[in-house]
Amino acid sequence: MADSDSAPPPPPPPPQRKIIHIDMDAFYASVEQRDDPSLRGRPVAVGGSRARGVVAAASYEARTFGVRSAMPSVTALRRCPDLVFVPPRFDVYGAISQQIRAIFADYTDQIEPLSLDEAYLDVTEDRHGLGSAKAIAEQIRARIKAETGLTASAGVSYNKFIAKLASDQNKPDGICVIPPARGAAFVASLPVKRFHGVGPVTATRMAALGIETGADLREQPLAFLHAHFGSYADYLYGAARGIDHRPVRSNRATKSVGAERTFETDIASPADLHAALDRVAEAALVRIERHGVRGRTVTLKLRFSDFRTITRARSLSRGAFDRASFVAGGRALLDAQLPVPLGVRLLGLTLSGITDNEEATEQATLLL
Repeated sequence: MADSDSAPPPPPPPPQRKIIHIDMDAFYASVEQRDDPSLRGRPVAVGGSRARGVVAAASYEARTFGVRSAMPSVTALRRCPDLVFVPPRFDVYGAISQQIRAIFADYTDQIEPLSLDEAYLDVTEDRHGLGSAKAIAEQIRARIKAETGLTASAGVSYNKFIAKLASDQNKPDGICVIPPARGAAFVASLPVKRFHGVGPVTATRMAALGIETGADLREQPLAFLHAHFGSYADYLYGAARGIDHRPVRSNRATKSVGAERTFETDIASPADLHAALDRVAEAALVRIERHGVRGRTVTLKLRFSDFRTITRARSLSRGAFDRASFVAGGRALLDAQLPVPLGVRLLGLTLSGITDNEEATEQATLLL
């Protein structure tokens, strides 16, 4: 066949993605320790110390006692009696986040923030000719330290899933690079409870099925995962093999922000349900402030002891969102369901109809 009749050669494959996940180290607590030297070296929790308060962030000194974000404040104090509580200053954290975002923008336009203190960056295009994604990540971390006085950790890899896992590998103030040849083995070595999207409840379900590590997960057929995890199965199947084709989305909008809690023992009394709602609402409000969003709709989620799940929504007055209206909306929705016919095993409260979303993050529900 003549050359003129030959089919054109196939286009070259797209370049391997180079993804960085930047995660600030104990961001809120580190800001407070930076701005108040008396707090340095001490266990610090950002949040409310009252009975139904929730820890928004904990310093590394506090984490050695087992204090973690989203933990009830009373639990945190039991674990660390010397814990110092500091009220959050979300306006300050937001301003620093914008400084950090400006640094990112010097290296790429493809930035997907997850919250004030973490983001994905696609640096496949080496804008400054630094030679590697690791070199870009190191320069970004150095600039964050020089311009804000804070440290950041970075994960560098070929997809978002592994980059996020890697950023937690050498915290604080560390970097971890996972090239494509090491991706599957890296994932196989980790406990599944570290996988993004696998909360404590899902991790417990997996453990009951004999799935403790990425290697255990990889051994499960797709049909088995669908039977036990529904639509989440495809993501888990790929993740266990180090596969994640999601692009970095610079304009992804938040759909809802909230919190939910699964109880060890089903609860049914109105007093217990109101107490649980207050704690979940506090955790949700921390998340809402962290994402810098406002919205119009409060949604209550209840899962009963027979696993039947209901949601009920209530719209707030236009422009009326504040902490009090969010909590009041949740209480009104709960009161409308009382008395409950069965015990409640899960309660959630979310804000949707987002109207002000500077953080451009994906849907985020905190699992307590």
